[in-house]
Amino acid sequence: MNAGALVVFEGLDGSGKTTQRARLAARLRARGQRVLETAEPYEGGVFGPKIRAMARSGEALPPEEELRWFVEQRREHVRERLAPALAEGQVVLCDRYFLSTAAYQGARGLDAEAILAAGEREFPLPALVLLLEIDAARALERVASRGGPREPVFERREFLERVAANFRRLARPYVVRIDAARDEASVEADVARAVRERTALLP
Repeated sequence: MNAGALVVFEGLDGSGKTTQRARLAARLRARGQRVLETAEPYEGGVFGPKIRAMARSGEALPPEEELRWFVEQRREHVRERLAPALAEGQVVLCDRYFLSTAAYQGARGLDAEAILAAGEREFPLPALVLLLEIDAARALERVASRGGPREPVFERREFLERVAANFRRLARPYVVRIDAARDEASVEADVARAVRERTALLP
């Protein structure tokens, strides 16, 4: 059985990660690929729901404890979903992964590069990271327009500007940057092009 492939969508909330993940999943399934769509924070474990509740409460944890929660939820996520799916040869499309932890907890004052390096040592490396880039103000407009519960711990312009700066600084060979301020079809075309050029998942 072939080993699976991990493709990660990264970027600010409002950058279109979930929309583009679903569009890529549809393309891959149309070609007969077995696809697992998943996201972090991982809601199936103990720590993911705690993170969501904290984000919506408006009361942030100390940065070191916040980082610990994110790492623990990733351990649950990898153990329970990612590793089994990859071992079965599935394509795993994940909305957020360790690059987000580096960018977001780095924006809380921790060492973003060290967080990223630790994630790379411990967890499965992505075949490809699609980093959807958009400015913080535009991202927040999109978040507001879609409704749903707010996450005031993270959804603040000044904070998201620091997160976006971290995303720009954290360079890795598996990261492809895509302008996410355009219409969905244009972004989808660039996503498909990156997947085609960087992996064997699309012809």
